[in-house]
Amino acid sequence: MSRYIQLFLTGALFTFILDFFLFLGIKLNYIDPLGFQIYYNVLFADNQNIVLFLAFSFLIGWLLYYTKNSVRIPLMLFLFFLVFATLIPSIGKFVGETLFMKPNVTLHDKRFTYTGDIYYIGREKVLFYDNDLKKIIELDKKSLKENVDELY
Repeated sequence: MSRYIQLFLTGALFTFILDFFLFLGIKLNYIDPLGFQIYYNVLFADNQNIVLFLAFSFLIGWLLYYTKNSVRIPLMLFLFFLVFATLIPSIGKFVGETLFMKPNVTLHDKRFTYTGDIYYIGREKVLFYDNDLKKIIELDKKSLKENVDELY
């Protein structure tokens, strides 16, 4: 039993490190160029998929404990290479757009209708590119008639 706990904790540590650099690349190359002020901790915590995190924790823990060094080391280097690649601006922007951007969305509030692209849905604000205004605007989630959290 204690071996499985060690397996999970080791995998969770490595998965946490991988997640840290994945979200760092997204923050630096997708969120920051948009000019939207969001703290890294909020980005990391709000967009963490617990099911994927637990699955990767067990998988990586299993790989670290039950595979040979000839398989373990290249595989871990490859995983680290993948997440460090998000620190390259074009790749980080692509990953951020893939995870967060929703094109061609129409949103309604009490007075206006907005047509454009959602760049990011935060806790209280929606970062939205309005096609009519040709600029990025922040919309308050509470004022929108749609439940934008369902879009993800």
